[in-house]
Amino acid sequence: MDTLDIILTIVKVLVIFGGLMLMVAYMTLFERRVVAWIQNRIGPNRVGPNGILQPIADAIKLLTKEDVLPAGANKIIFSLAPTITFIPALLTIAVVPVSSSLTLFGRNITMVISDMNIGILYILAVSSIGVYGIILGGWASNSKYPLLGGIRSTAQMISYEVSMGLALVGLLMIAGTFSMTEIVNQQSSIIKWFVFRQPLGFILFAICALAETNRIPFDLPEAESELVGGYNTEYSSMKFAMFFMAEYAHIIAVSAIITTLYFGGWQGPILPPIIWFLIKVGFFLFAFVWIRGTLPRFRYDQLMRFGWLILLPLALLNILLTGIFMVL
Repeated sequence: MDTLDIILTIVKVLVIFGGLMLMVAYMTLFERRVVAWIQNRIGPNRVGPNGILQPIADAIKLLTKEDVLPAGANKIIFSLAPTITFIPALLTIAVVPVSSSLTLFGRNITMVISDMNIGILYILAVSSIGVYGIILGGWASNSKYPLLGGIRSTAQMISYEVSMGLALVGLLMIAGTFSMTEIVNQQSSIIKWFVFRQPLGFILFAICALAETNRIPFDLPEAESELVGGYNTEYSSMKFAMFFMAEYAHIIAVSAIITTLYFGGWQGPILPPIIWFLIKVGFFLFAFVWIRGTLPRFRYDQLMRFGWLILLPLALLNILLTGIFMVL
């Protein structure tokens, strides 16, 4: 790798991660406005034109709030936990191709930070690390409600990570590759989108991804009606904010992954590839918010039963049906 390649890689990292952080900031405003629309309210509209500067005001407020450390808390782990949750959410996007290749300075530049041939395995490995921040944050708080929230998150991750991995097996059997870029290339037209070749696998993956992000109806680790906020109860200031920034980063990453695996990624007519990618990701971000404003929360026994007794058998059934389809 020569100097120009290193510079181009650094530029790609800065652009993609910078765009992700901007989306994280404005996802807060987007969610509040959409939920307000669903509930026939106005939503934030005071800071800047139509509330466009609200995320900046929220950031200033959180930066200036007192950072409280609970008595008896493990100071080091308590401080590191939000970062442990946040960083894996950012790293996941590194293997997602956001557009087709460009030719610049006589070089073919792929619009992905790392076009590794085990992209899906990388995503499953990195995304499962974020739960450590939640469980460590709950334990380090030296309080029973955060600890219960952390334990819930661990059990939920284990339950739904199994079904999520199995839901992808059918797609991998058809695609024959773990490379995200190659999977997009195999979906060159809408009739080749994997959502049509793996409809059951897509539904299972989407449900498990919703559970992995701890969003309603799967937000049992927070469950403010039972746990007063769960694992983040004792957090304040920017440490509190980083947990929710991690949640929004996970939502964006999951939307990008679903777009890439099942909906052709950046493929589309007329418009530039990056625009198609952003349109599809935006649709799934809206779906995440719509679900939050529509569905009630599961009871914990319902959540666990749904994961082990419904999703897991259906994921195995999808593998069986895919195998039969390929043989016939």
